[in-house]
Amino acid sequence: MFRSKNVPTTLITHKNPKSPIAESFRTLRTNLYSTAAEGRVDVLLITSVGPQDGKSAVASNLAVVMAQAGGRVLIVDGDLRNPTMHKLFNLDNSKGLTNLLVQNLDDIKEAVHSTEIDGVWVVPSGPIPPNPSELLGSQKMKALMEKVSLHYDTVILDAPPVIAVTDAAVLAPMVDGVVLVVKADSSRIDMVKEAKLRLEKVNANIVGVVLNEVKMHADDYRYYSYCQDQEKAPKVAIL
Repeated sequence: MFRSKNVPTTLITHKNPKSPIAESFRTLRTNLYSTAAEGRVDVLLITSVGPQDGKSAVASNLAVVMAQAGGRVLIVDGDLRNPTMHKLFNLDNSKGLTNLLVQNLDDIKEAVHSTEIDGVWVVPSGPIPPNPSELLGSQKMKALMEKVSLHYDTVILDAPPVIAVTDAAVLAPMVDGVVLVVKADSSRIDMVKEAKLRLEKVNANIVGVVLNEVKMHADDYRYYSYCQDQEKAPKVAIL
């Protein structure tokens, strides 16, 4: 098992846990737990309408607040086309998900990286393969998700955007719930509807929608008046 060397500055929920943004992620955590069967979501897929919507930032910060609540959380970078988690957590990406699926590593721990954040582990993507959809849709992938879910309270799977490729739709039936990330003032409503439709066609259990990069109004700031950091506006709205 590997360990990251430092905590990335993009993880606002760790760097500034009393900020309005962190509070938004705690709200997301609470909502997910309340809508899940028996109050938990064992395997959760985070995807988005399009690229640059912030799905990986949402996935990683959600993992942090779940760990802060006492959970053991594993993030799996399932975006085998444009992986991000190894960058967010400053990890070596030479071994990861693709190695588990292609090389049949005997021990899953060979691809699991611990982080400087207590309770958060990461399986990075590993080397980018020529056939991402086939690997992600394989029985090995399904078996892997079932296996890792036995060792962690929550597994968060960071998947590619729904509209761009089929990977998220392939993965959706393997998880307990799907969270769709939508970027405010960027994602077109017709694309949001199309993304939702594609997920519904594979019987995905959509448990939430996150509106990212939200511009908050003055009244919204007053709602967060108990927070110490008043300079940063919340950038996540839970729909």
